[in-house]
Amino acid sequence: MPSFPSPFGSDDDGLFDGYDEFVADNLPRPGGFLEGHDVLTGADHLAFHRLTRDCFEERTVYDMTFNYNLARLNLDTRHGNAGFRYAVERGDAADAVAPADVDGDAINEGDVDRVLRAEFTPTTPFCPQTHTLTIGAFRAWNGLSERHEYDLVRVRAAPMHNQSEAVNDRLAELEESYLETGDVEAEGEEGVGIGASPMGETGDPAARTRSTDAPF
Repeated sequence: MPSFPSPFGSDDDGLFDGYDEFVADNLPRPGGFLEGHDVLTGADHLAFHRLTRDCFEERTVYDMTFNYNLARLNLDTRHGNAGFRYAVERGDAADAVAPADVDGDAINEGDVDRVLRAEFTPTTPFCPQTHTLTIGAFRAWNGLSERHEYDLVRVRAAPMHNQSEAVNDRLAELEESYLETGDVEAEGEEGVGIGASPMGETGDPAARTRSTDAPF
């Protein structure tokens, strides 16, 4: 009896690029948050994204619509303009993290020499998971900072999302709290904020309903 391909696929089933393939046409274009910084491409992008897959797996940062590790969205050819792009922050940029922003008792004795920026483009402008997923990504990367070479990973949503301003304000608050406390779970003054999922920032991927169609 012939078998049917899984709707979630494997990296070689034609629906997904591989973690060792940099296919620029299947990735979102770097947006304003990465402008003026050193955007990762080729082998540099692939190396960090493979690490991202492992960090997201450990912290269960999953896309609930497709029920897969969020890093896999970059590889999904059905959504070629969605996923993450990365850039190494230039220290001379006007909005770069300054030494005065860092509490020396909380983060690497105050040394934040290597900063990575990550910009997330969701599948649609109304994706209800964008808030939850970007917070989960921020906490995964910075909570597992021993896995990579960066002292801080800053995360923002792309401006195409209809609530990007509010989402990014929340991410900026979490970033500030992390620099002050060294705790990725620190909520700051505003609490959980908009778009919070009742499952929390990540949740159990095994408990999610599988679907290949976005409900929005």
